[in-house]
Amino acid sequence: MMLRVVPVLVALLAPFGAGAETAPVAMRTADAAKGWQGVGKLLLGQRGFCTGALIAPDKVLTAAHCLFDKETGARMPEGKITFQAGWRDGRAEAYRGVRRAVVHPDYVYSGADEMERVAYDVAVLELDQPILLPQMPPFATGARPLDGGAVSVVSYAQDRSETPSLEQGCSVLASRVSALILTCNIDFGSSGAPVFVDQDGKEQVAAVISAKAEYEGHKVALAVPVERPLSVVLDALAQAPGAQKTVQGVRILKGGDAGAGAGGAKFVSP
Repeated sequence: MMLRVVPVLVALLAPFGAGAETAPVAMRTADAAKGWQGVGKLLLGQRGFCTGALIAPDKVLTAAHCLFDKETGARMPEGKITFQAGWRDGRAEAYRGVRRAVVHPDYVYSGADEMERVAYDVAVLELDQPILLPQMPPFATGARPLDGGAVSVVSYAQDRSETPSLEQGCSVLASRVSALILTCNIDFGSSGAPVFVDQDGKEQVAAVISAKAEYEGHKVALAVPVERPLSVVLDALAQAPGAQKTVQGVRILKGGDAGAGAGGAKFVSP
């Protein structure tokens, strides 16, 4: 599949310019993190973490592949997932367990390099208790950004896991029906991170980080526009109260292939 995917990405990413990369900036103080506390770290048992964002008092948006063990393909039990809202330097604004987790019904975790399947890399976690703190209102979700449009990403990652980082000034390099190619610089742990667009002075979640990538030595990111897939996941959550629907999802590439050289495009779930 890699040979089929690469030519498409090369065509999409050819205009990438030398000065296009940006860098995440750690939000180390309460003032710096103000307004972003609804983004948190998702602890996934003992195997790692992802990033998630509060989109309702009791719902967190993240990437579907975060809920699967990358070695066995097994679903992560809800009881082993914890959402740490606004986690910063050893303390969170709120701690919540997960009562239910629903991924997109068309997401099949098979390990195939099907770029088209990234369109379904969306999951919603229903918290065991809502978060009703006034300083942490849920983020609204919005329409997909246009090519060339400016976006921001708030995330945690393997080398900055204790402090949220904000990356502003990156943009949509190209888009397809199923995915956005972003100039944002993300890393492992950033999966599920919200991609924000400014709508009349308010930040809205327009996409979810699905994969990190490297193209000709430049770091880029693959994100899922949430407008359509999110509504499907929310419907599935509403139609199956109290039920666990075992639906699975797919990664782009195995982690060992990340950043393997500068030629061509390399994709991997971060």
